[in-house]
Amino acid sequence: MTYDTRRRWAALAGQGGSILVTLFGLLILTFVIGRIMPTDPVRAIVGEDATREVYETVYRQLGLDRPMWEQFFVYLRDVASFDFGTSIRTGQPVLQDIVHVLPATIELATFAILFGAGVGIPLGVLAAVKKDRWQDQLIRIFSLMGHSMPIFWTGMIGLLIFYAALGWVGGSGRMSQFYIGLVPERTNFLLIDSALAGEWEVFRSALNHIVLPASLLGYSSSAYITRMTRSFMLDQLGQEYVTTARVKGLSRRQTVWRHAFGNIRVQLVTIVALAYGALLEGAVLIETVFAWPGFGQYLTSNLLIGDMNAVMTCVLIVGVIFIALNILSDLLYRIFDPRTR
Repeated sequence: MTYDTRRRWAALAGQGGSILVTLFGLLILTFVIGRIMPTDPVRAIVGEDATREVYETVYRQLGLDRPMWEQFFVYLRDVASFDFGTSIRTGQPVLQDIVHVLPATIELATFAILFGAGVGIPLGVLAAVKKDRWQDQLIRIFSLMGHSMPIFWTGMIGLLIFYAALGWVGGSGRMSQFYIGLVPERTNFLLIDSALAGEWEVFRSALNHIVLPASLLGYSSSAYITRMTRSFMLDQLGQEYVTTARVKGLSRRQTVWRHAFGNIRVQLVTIVALAYGALLEGAVLIETVFAWPGFGQYLTSNLLIGDMNAVMTCVLIVGVIFIALNILSDLLYRIFDPRTR
C-alpha cells in the first residue's frame, strides 16, 4: 500500500470517527433534553385525572424508575433498532409519522433555497461590483427588510395580497381540498406523486400552493445569502489578481464571474447548505400560517402536549440533517476546489 493510499484511508477513517463521535454526542444531548424538559411524559399519557396506581404503573413501563445510565443505554438500543416509540397525539409510531410529514417540509425548503440562492447570489455579486452606488444601497435595503421582517407577518400579508386580493396563488395547505385523496402516497412528495400518477390538475394545484410560502421563506433566506455573497466578493475584488486580470485585458464580466466568483464557490457551498438546514428546521412559523402539514408543525404540536417521544426524535433528526449537510459540503468542496482533494 502506497503512502498516498494510506493517507487517504487514514483521512477517511478520521472523518468516519468524527461523524460517529458527533452522532454519539447528539444522542447524549437528545437524551438529556428529553429528561430535563419541564413536562411529565407519564402525565401526558395517563391524563391529569389518573390515579396514583395507574401513574406508577405507566412510570415503570416507561422505565423511568431505572437508573439514568440504564435508561440511556435502553435509549441507544431503541435508536439503533429504529424504534422511537409511539406518539401520544397520533397513536402511531413516531418514525411513521415523521416519514409522512418530513417530505412536505423538504419540498417547501427545497423550493425556498432554490429561490433564496437563485436571487441572493446574483444580488450579492452585483452589490459587491456596484459597491456604495445606488444598486448596492437598494440591494442592502432589500436584504435588511428580508432579515428584519417576521416571517409570520410576511406570510399573512402575502396571503392577503396574492391569495385573497389578487388570486394569483393558492391558499393554505398543500393543495385544494377538492383534490385531497386523489393521489396515492408513494413517496409523500406531493409534486412527485401527482406527476407519477399523471394527475396534472393536482400537480398544478400543489405547485400553485407552494409558490407563495416557498417564496416568502426563500426571501428571508436570500437576505442572508446576499449579505454573505457581497462580503466574500468584496474580499476577492480587493485582491491583486483581479487588478492583474484587468490589466491583461480580461473584461469586467470575465474577471468577476470566472475568477473572483470562482474563488468564493467553496464558501458559498457552506452558506447555502447551512441555510437549507435552517429552512428544514425553522419553517415552523410559515407552516403554521399556511397550515402546511410538515415537520415543523408536527414538532410544535407534540411539544405543546409534552409528547417527548416525538420531540426527542425530531431533535435527533434535525441534528442528523445538519451532519449530513456538512458531509455533503465536504464532498462538494472536493469538486469545486481541487486543493482539498
